[in-house]
Amino acid sequence: MLPRKRVCEGVVVGEETDNKNNVGASFLKKHRIGCFVASPADTAESTGQSSNQSFSSSSYNNYSSSTAFEESPNMALGDSNPPDIDEDLHSRQLAVYGRETMRRLFASNVLISGMQGLGSEIAKNLILAGVKSVTLHDEGIVELWDLSSNFVFSENDVGKNRAIASLSKLQELNNAVVVHTLTTKLTKEQLSNFQAVVFTDISLDKAIEFNDYCHSHQPPIAFIKTEVRGLFGSVFCDFGPEFTVFDVDGEDPHTGIIASISNDNPALVSCVDDERLEFQDGDLVVFSEVHGMTELNDGKPRKIKNARAYSFTLEEDTTNFGNYEKGGIVTQVKQPKLLHFKSLREALSDPGDFLLSDFSKFDRPPFLHLAFQALDKFVSESGRFPIAGSEDDAQRLISVASNINEGLGEGRLEDINPKLLRHFAFGARAVLNPMAAMFGGIVGQEVFKACSGKFHPLFQFFYFDSVESLPREPQDSNDFRPLNSRYDAQISVFGSKLQKKLEDAKVFIVGSGALGCELLKNVALMGVSCGNQGKLTITDDDVIEKSNLSRQFLFRDWNIGQAKSTVAASAAASINPRLNIEALQNRVGPETENVFDDTFWENLNVVINALDNVNARLYVDQRCLYFQKPLLESGTLGAKCNTQMVIPHLTENYGASRDPPEKQAPMCTVHSFPHNIDHCLTWARSEFEGLLEKIPAEVNAYLSNPSEYTIAMRNAGDAQARDNLERVLECLDKEKCDSFQDCITWARLKFEDYFADRVKQLIYTFPEEAATSTGAPFWSAPKRFPHPLPFSASDPGHLHFVMAASILRAETFGIPIPDWVKNPKKLAEAVDKVIVPDFQPQKDVKIITDEKATSLSTASIDDAAVINDLTIKLEQSRKNLPPSFRMKPIQFEKDDDTNYHMDMIAGLANMRARNYSIPEVDKLKAKFIAGRIIPAIATSTAMATGLVCLELYKVLGGGHRVEDYRNTFANLALPLFSMAEPVPPKVIKHRDMNWTVWDRWILKDNPTLRQLLDWLKDKGLNAYSISCGSCLLYNSMFPRHKDRMDKKLADLARDVAKLELPSYRHHLDVVVACEDDEDNDIDIPQVSIYFR
Repeated sequence: MLPRKRVCEGVVVGEETDNKNNVGASFLKKHRIGCFVASPADTAESTGQSSNQSFSSSSYNNYSSSTAFEESPNMALGDSNPPDIDEDLHSRQLAVYGRETMRRLFASNVLISGMQGLGSEIAKNLILAGVKSVTLHDEGIVELWDLSSNFVFSENDVGKNRAIASLSKLQELNNAVVVHTLTTKLTKEQLSNFQAVVFTDISLDKAIEFNDYCHSHQPPIAFIKTEVRGLFGSVFCDFGPEFTVFDVDGEDPHTGIIASISNDNPALVSCVDDERLEFQDGDLVVFSEVHGMTELNDGKPRKIKNARAYSFTLEEDTTNFGNYEKGGIVTQVKQPKLLHFKSLREALSDPGDFLLSDFSKFDRPPFLHLAFQALDKFVSESGRFPIAGSEDDAQRLISVASNINEGLGEGRLEDINPKLLRHFAFGARAVLNPMAAMFGGIVGQEVFKACSGKFHPLFQFFYFDSVESLPREPQDSNDFRPLNSRYDAQISVFGSKLQKKLEDAKVFIVGSGALGCELLKNVALMGVSCGNQGKLTITDDDVIEKSNLSRQFLFRDWNIGQAKSTVAASAAASINPRLNIEALQNRVGPETENVFDDTFWENLNVVINALDNVNARLYVDQRCLYFQKPLLESGTLGAKCNTQMVIPHLTENYGASRDPPEKQAPMCTVHSFPHNIDHCLTWARSEFEGLLEKIPAEVNAYLSNPSEYTIAMRNAGDAQARDNLERVLECLDKEKCDSFQDCITWARLKFEDYFADRVKQLIYTFPEEAATSTGAPFWSAPKRFPHPLPFSASDPGHLHFVMAASILRAETFGIPIPDWVKNPKKLAEAVDKVIVPDFQPQKDVKIITDEKATSLSTASIDDAAVINDLTIKLEQSRKNLPPSFRMKPIQFEKDDDTNYHMDMIAGLANMRARNYSIPEVDKLKAKFIAGRIIPAIATSTAMATGLVCLELYKVLGGGHRVEDYRNTFANLALPLFSMAEPVPPKVIKHRDMNWTVWDRWILKDNPTLRQLLDWLKDKGLNAYSISCGSCLLYNSMFPRHKDRMDKKLADLARDVAKLELPSYRHHLDVVVACEDDEDNDIDIPQVSIYFR
């Protein structure tokens, strides 16, 4: 279910409203970063804070970290989150913003003026995120023209007011957000009801008037002016004379583990080489847990310089401090930043530095700054936009721009680029969907920054164009004329010929999650695959979950449990009924090559990935390489996104370059020597899966076929088999549970084992003063000396662990769970009944300390004898069980807060953290780490897919050069936009030939081995080895292989390689090793043999 509905929603405010100058005054309240006062009404409904609490820049220390807003976690019951945040719905967004930022968004009221495509995209992103209210303002009516870019309009809406026509579909996205409409002329006084106002279609004069009001208002109102004109776009932000950014990048503070500190002026601090330091000169840091030089533990921020990979210099004299002994953590202190925004009136003539996106166009922003002003003047004088294809209008715009430029004096541009202005004029009236999607993501994120102080705002102008998306061939002015179709706006930019190519395209979208939903919406509005010859295939084997609804906007709460691809396809078809779409539920991989066969791939024009894992991306990449199909790739991570264009023969493929693998903590660190909460959570999840999934599954495997299982264990005869048998026997004998009290006993004894006995054994084996073989202290950084944790029923954290563990243990044994277990007093009474045996550490216990070790199991010479003894005992235990007895393995599910999975994992991790004096985390943070949740927000997804579809114009248009394409990396938090040409593929040359990874040599008509060798010989290549799969079909060193010369290669593959060639396969592939006439090895393309 979506969050509860608020009292009023979907309110239309029109001319008949009495209080039209005070729209929504009854529910729109005010707060402001830098001078924030929450009203009583807001605090009651949204923030959960006392009504007299205020926030201002002075409320926080100037060295507060990125978690300054976050409340202290309540480790006990994992229930510190307020009721106003639905964590099931917003978990991925919470991973980006944190609770306090989310609360601020939930208390924010936003106005969006102008409900063409850009306005609807911004509204979509704000409503999905869950702001308190969005008011949609537009005085105009829906035209057929608007259907090129606005996903909420249908042909039935033509003639209706745009705001009213948008209301119901936008409200569906999130019923917890109040969506209002305003259809009358806007007055500046009405702006005081909002924390942020966005204008997408407003004259410059009116924008200046409104901005002056917002800039001088107390507190200031965040003002954003944004436009999309064809393939050109702009954003201007003004958040007031003084605006405080509390967290400029959203990254966690960097930390380091100290190895040594000198008594010098300045002092040199060295850290262990476990991980590189990410500090920069000028950073402020604080120290903690330092032994010896305890003066540094005072919590005072200190400035550093000479930052290196594993050391830095402290701007402080430590000569008279105590001598450093051991330990210590150094943590970066993140500082707020105060920004002084100029008003629009001032910034137009003194714009400052423009935010660049493409360094090949470093001179473009000043030109576009002039072009947008010229367009505004053209429209104000003519009462209309320039007509697409009209050379007269284009010349007039050029003249207006030239006159404005001449009046700039020393600031005038040397070249006003008439050719580019002509393109600008032709598309000036059009709002293109990909541009609206991209700018909807950017502007939506700026609104969140304005309302929360999280992330650095865009300061202040951003201009962008994608003229490279235009067709390469010359266009006749008649090509731009409207056809009275829903694509007329797009035709006014690209012409009718490209529109026909889009409609007839055969497209494959892989994945229909967040990226897939946005892509489907985009291509439906663009008219892709909407013609008689066109077809769009989408596939996804996943089903819809509640956590999807905050980003995957084609889904509703009533779709939960349904197939993603089917629901998404149906929703996309409702956006454009002409869309020819087929939805499949197949995973794309080797196992489905009978579904996605050669004919399927060969018929495609382009493949668009919307995947969430690297392995699937690599497989699709190989398929596209093989069949020489363009692949448009994208991905997101929180506020970051990237796009990569993979174009046959022009660019390298996706798999040509890969990120380095993530560094994994050694097993001994995770199991015995953790030094951060990630290690504790990794261990906790491993223990959860072992206790509740793997061991019960192993028990069932044994009970299903005892004789076969025991034979398999005896044949294995190793330490792993011994461990498996010991655990199964333990589960069915000593730790078998018959009642819920047994489950409580098991949970209480697990607590004792994990957090007391194991620690006692560890510090017995390695006392605090222990030394290594080299004489160095054993417990030196990064190792942390642990302490046993005595159980206390009065400690809520201890009791909550026992409750979660006993409930889950009962589940595995099918034991009913009594209601009283959730009553702390009754649970404590039941725990007190448990008899906990005394523990005595043993001398000969081996604890793994080798960081290269991959298993905790140690082999023994008597493993076989022990295994034999265990199987006998196991058989005796089995006889005491009912024949039908089976356990119920529990698979970890992070997104259900009622199943106690995360309660147990958070409990395991936090109790272990207490052992090692590591800061604990609340259940939500534990979920992010242990559940490996990828942070995700709608804004970065929207931007990525908008960029992809701008490249799609190029791919389907055809004829573009590599320098026309763009790969992009963007970080909306900073904000940073970095666009560059794709890297071309590596070229291999031989004689007068050259080829790349994209080439595949094809031999048709079912050739023989001799024919293949002769064909290569003609190219100056001597083949000495030919293989198919893992089998050798030919090697020149083997005399018997000469007998195969006149056999068909397809027959050799069947007979020698045992290759199955089903009816849908028309060819097979062989790998040929060749050398030239000078015996130099030559890498040649893969060779395909067509036999049908």
